[in-house]
Amino acid sequence: MYELDITAEVQAALANNKPIVALESTIITHGMPWPQNYEMANRVEDMVRSNGATPATIAVIEGRIKIGLDQSALKILAQTQGVRKLSRADLAICLVDRKTGTTTVAATMILAHLAGIKVFATGGIGGVHRGAEHSFDISADLQELAQTPVIVIAAGAKAILDIPKTLEVLETLGVPVIAYGQNELPAFWSRTSGLNAPLRMDNPAQIAQAQKMRTAMGLPGGQLVANPIPADAEILQGEIEPIIDQALKESEAQGVSAKAVTPFLLQRIFELTNGRSLDSNIALVLNNAQLAAEIACAMGE
Repeated sequence: MYELDITAEVQAALANNKPIVALESTIITHGMPWPQNYEMANRVEDMVRSNGATPATIAVIEGRIKIGLDQSALKILAQTQGVRKLSRADLAICLVDRKTGTTTVAATMILAHLAGIKVFATGGIGGVHRGAEHSFDISADLQELAQTPVIVIAAGAKAILDIPKTLEVLETLGVPVIAYGQNELPAFWSRTSGLNAPLRMDNPAQIAQAQKMRTAMGLPGGQLVANPIPADAEILQGEIEPIIDQALKESEAQGVSAKAVTPFLLQRIFELTNGRSLDSNIALVLNNAQLAAEIACAMGE
């Protein structure tokens, strides 16, 4: 059977019913290069702590579920090559094989729920890939939001995706999609997407109470909180879209597919923006971590 290796910091927070924010690890191994990934991971954890909550970065290391990583483990993971990218389908197999893997949104939600953590901050969720009408490439993140009761704070779906189709699938699955502080759905690097958000909330307490109400009513799943990137870190949609199109064409020409698509696209967009996309990515993750800590604190009130 599985066991959870929980750091002393997270154990203390769980034992005393203190606010905790889960953090994914795929962004460390597949979303950013060394050493920016390690620096980002530390800054995000510090952001959670400075806003009154305990961070719990989640990963699988040599077949052990890690709820929280100490500095040594975090640094080693940030430099490890060939790490598995785990979602619902392959999480158990990684444990049985005693391999190391980092958790996507879906896998982080699953493990956070097992540990009793109700709030999770990430960069952007996965969704319906462009051209999905031919490839049927749809992230397991969407189904996970519909069935696992964890609030996910993101800057919307990743802009490399088909955001209108992603929104339609979330609606079909009954997932509340809540824009924070604005009427329009944000689009990861951009504050706007041209799409009206289905729902809007303006303070963390509202979001926490809505999830408590879902639980009381017996409704499965969590909520997606779409938190717009800070204005000073934004890349306007009109500027980033041609770059995304170029990266997509290159990925198709090279036959990139399945789980390799998102890391390839993020790397090419990083190169094509001369690193600006990475700076924006770090800014939005920090912003999401702050809001997640505020929601986690409100969950305990």
